Amino acid sequence: MIETSVRRDIMERLTRAGEGGVLRFITCGSVDDGKSTLIGRLLYDSKLLLEDQIAILERDSRRHGTASDGIDFALLLDGLEAEREQGITIDVAYRFFNTEKRKFIVADTPGHEQYTRNMATGASTADLAIILVDVRKGVLTQTRRHTYIANMMGIRHAVLAVNKMDLASYSPAHFHRIVSDYLQIAEHLGFSTITPIPISAQFGDNIFQRSQAMSWYNGPTLMEHLENVDNSTEKKIAFAFRFPVQWVNRPNLDFRGFSGSIAAGSIARDDDIVVAHSGKSAKVKRIVTAEGDLEHASAGEAITLVLDREIDIARGDMLADPQSRPEVSDQFAAEILWMTEEEMLPSRSYLMKTGGQIVPVSVTSLKHKLNVNTFDKEPGTALKLNEIGVCTLSTARPIAFDVYDDQRETGSFILIDRFSNQTVGAGMIEFSLRRASNIHTHAMDMDKTQRAELKGQKPAVLWFTGLSGAGKSTVANLVERKLVEAGRHTYSLDGDNVRHGLNRDLGFTDADRVENIRRIGEVAKLMADAGLIVTCSFISPFRSERQMVRELMEEGEFIEVFVDTPLEVCIKRDPKGLYKKAHAGEIKNFTGFDSPYEAPEAPELHLHTGELSPENAAEQVIQKLIDRGLIG
Repeated sequence: MIETSVRRDIMERLTRAGEGGVLRFITCGSVDDGKSTLIGRLLYDSKLLLEDQIAILERDSRRHGTASDGIDFALLLDGLEAEREQGITIDVAYRFFNTEKRKFIVADTPGHEQYTRNMATGASTADLAIILVDVRKGVLTQTRRHTYIANMMGIRHAVLAVNKMDLASYSPAHFHRIVSDYLQIAEHLGFSTITPIPISAQFGDNIFQRSQAMSWYNGPTLMEHLENVDNSTEKKIAFAFRFPVQWVNRPNLDFRGFSGSIAAGSIARDDDIVVAHSGKSAKVKRIVTAEGDLEHASAGEAITLVLDREIDIARGDMLADPQSRPEVSDQFAAEILWMTEEEMLPSRSYLMKTGGQIVPVSVTSLKHKLNVNTFDKEPGTALKLNEIGVCTLSTARPIAFDVYDDQRETGSFILIDRFSNQTVGAGMIEFSLRRASNIHTHAMDMDKTQRAELKGQKPAVLWFTGLSGAGKSTVANLVERKLVEAGRHTYSLDGDNVRHGLNRDLGFTDADRVENIRRIGEVAKLMADAGLIVTCSFISPFRSERQMVRELMEEGEFIEVFVDTPLEVCIKRDPKGLYKKAHAGEIKNFTGFDSPYEAPEAPELHLHTGELSPENAAEQVIQKLIDRGLIG
């Protein structure tokens, strides 16, 4: 009965909403600075733990704890067995608690550099960041990185929690030295407030209660600050209406609605809305929710809008205020945090997800990288794991967005690897590129179909890929000769020939290889538009770039021909002496030797040229064109 009463009391406290609303905050900093311990102490001191939870915590503290005596509060958060064994946080752990004044959602984020991506995930929805610093270690590289990412993600309130003051004899000199060091790097960022507080998470000093050992400190306790920090949602509600469509809801012929969560602003019945991409407009007829229809709704609410007329709206479209529309562009600048071991390469194609929109995108240039120790801008050609840089991006079609500083929900995006589906980067849009709105497609009287009909053929791009020495150019040359003899109009693009002109400025780094194929893909597209059958002979070692070229073409135009010759056969042939030079160290980044080749997984044609003669291989290509109806 007592336990039931306690549970009932806790549930009542959790359901009471304080005047301060909900504050979402994260704890971050370097490894072992005490982030999990701090949140465990907050939960413990807020009296929200049941007796059985406390008993389990005491038992686990004896088994896994790192505290010399008493309770190890970090164990309330470090739920994964790997975390407990290593004594670090790996995943993002969310906890909920409240006081009489406010409700809180807190994210305990990893301090280890390897898991920076998880810290960014927690920061993306937070209002405040508690940045912990071990008083014995001072401001570290990861402290700087997390501070910058918190600011980058739009967090406007920072708390510098100088932890483990008990291990420095509660010295004010140590505290003030760390505050001075920290403010030198943080005060020029975009935080609205930075509040330094000396604490001991393990013993509760300046968490809920003032520390008797730090009478020299006159500022607020951590909880006093969290309860009173300004967390107004007025800015989000005052912003113009933004509604990314997540689902077209059509359960029957009599109902068609558009479901999603309001990203910003508010909407009422009979309000006008516009589809950002098309400019088509309508009025709101109904605002439908699971609890019934509403007269109005505001930011954060999940609703279904029913309009007064039928207009073309699909998942990924954004509905907006006609008087204050979002930008719609296919080129913009953004700040990107790179989250994977494989480098970000300019010109490589990724998938961008923002709101309900998913669109192919390429990084056209890396403007600069950030030095996390000094926050200086530095030149670079690629982003590595946990690096931050400002890039320009180009999407396959225009997207609707707001600048991130104005609206987090509609100004942020993630980048996804096209083959692994892994999230590889997170970005914040800074501004649209002016050239995106100044350059338009000019409609021509003659189109691809007419040009192809004049030639009596259908356009195609034959993409020969394989190792150096596999025989790509040899087979492609034979194919073109056979096509010309049959009266077909062709052109041949060859890797070596193109590097004498169009791509003479490119080397053989991964970044240059990506740009090499991007340019060739665009040229091949123009030639296909002219109605030609184009043969392209390029090693093209990366699947991403071959896929990028495929998507430039119309359905059925791109034919990938894998000229598959074993490496040992290529080395034996070595027609240009390149393998010999690579083996001697005279050539760096040579594909198949010290640079990878990603073989096609499902090519339209697989030629085993270790077994086939070039003539037979060319005949198979011609037959493939006949089978696909591209030539008669």
